[in-house]
Amino acid sequence: MLYLTIIGAVFLAWIIVVTLFTPAVPYHLEKRINPEDAHFIKVLESNCQARLLPGNSIEILTDGKAFYPAMLDAIASARESISMECYIFKRGDIGDRFIRALSERARAGVRVTIVLDFIGSFSAWSQAATALTEAGCRVERYQAMHWYRLARLNNRTHRELLVVDGRVAFAGGAGVADWWWKPARTRWWRPVGGRTAWRDMMARIEGPLVADIQGVIAENWIECCGEILTGHEVYKPPQPAGESQAFAVRSSPSDRITASRVLFQTLVESARDRLVIATPYFLPDRMLRRGLLRTAKRGVQITVIVPGEHTDQKWVRLASRRLYGPLLRDGVRIFEYDAGMTHVKALIVDGLWSVIGTTNVDNRSFEHNDEVNLVVRDAKVASRVMVDLEADIARSREIVADGWRARPLWEKLVGTVAWILERQQ
Repeated sequence: MLYLTIIGAVFLAWIIVVTLFTPAVPYHLEKRINPEDAHFIKVLESNCQARLLPGNSIEILTDGKAFYPAMLDAIASARESISMECYIFKRGDIGDRFIRALSERARAGVRVTIVLDFIGSFSAWSQAATALTEAGCRVERYQAMHWYRLARLNNRTHRELLVVDGRVAFAGGAGVADWWWKPARTRWWRPVGGRTAWRDMMARIEGPLVADIQGVIAENWIECCGEILTGHEVYKPPQPAGESQAFAVRSSPSDRITASRVLFQTLVESARDRLVIATPYFLPDRMLRRGLLRTAKRGVQITVIVPGEHTDQKWVRLASRRLYGPLLRDGVRIFEYDAGMTHVKALIVDGLWSVIGTTNVDNRSFEHNDEVNLVVRDAKVASRVMVDLEADIARSREIVADGWRARPLWEKLVGTVAWILERQQ
């Protein structure tokens, strides 16, 4: 028994050391490149292993009151296939609507394929999956807890995707839960709401990009059950639907270098005029902070929008605020959203490139999770996203250096301890 205890203690210590103290990758650009050049496109395509596809229609849907009805309408119109991947799927007013809509289509003969993360959608297995499978939906758990998967337990699918009939897709930061639909109650152990429903955005996509998004869902379907989706009802020939150039950047932690991390570093360090970042969890690692500072020192206007007091992760906010000092000193403007919880994940570069997806500016998204980002090269789409972000800024409180330095002593002390979250969150 003593030997087993010693072995267990050594194993636990090893996990802590590997998790918290693995040397960071020193990300930086060999040389700065122009986001307006064709060479910039080639760099992103090559490093992110994605294709920039023309002919897409990208519609930005603001908040749950816009994107949930659009998603449910698309599901109701399905005639052949529905593919869905969720980190969060929870019962409630909106969750039950999705269950009814998906079940009705499955009973009508539509092939419904759903991947739910085992941790993020844990309650769904007793509350939702049974109803869906009884209706004929095919539901699989991503990274269920098995002894032979313990080494990958920290790897979750953080993707939030829906594809209908291989023609229409939805991508963005929102899962299926009531807190995106209506003001949520604050629970004593975890505030999940505020005065309003969570702020977020999703994109409705038509055009050639839809097949690539379908491929992202298919990737984790294979991971779950080994089946390679091949049906004609799933993959459709590309048909132009709009004028936007876009690609889907999928990111998985098969190695420490992930596509999302490369994407963000490249965009941050290439900005020439203005960079806007919206993220619910702002814990950039040292190399990304250095990239932000280098960009700010070149005179680029950098704006960061993060949650304020209504955040659902108080400890993360404390760890995040600890990092503000050098950024504020070099001209980065940081706004804390006061109207409620903001879950928006977006990045705008020079009014041309837009990133909308699931990646947070933190180590968990960059190194541990399966993520997906819609990357659009279209000034009209960037302008549309900026309308929402400017409205968010108007409902935010700007953090200034003097105020940050004068924050309470307890916050400074707790923030210092919370640095551990920089490696895990």
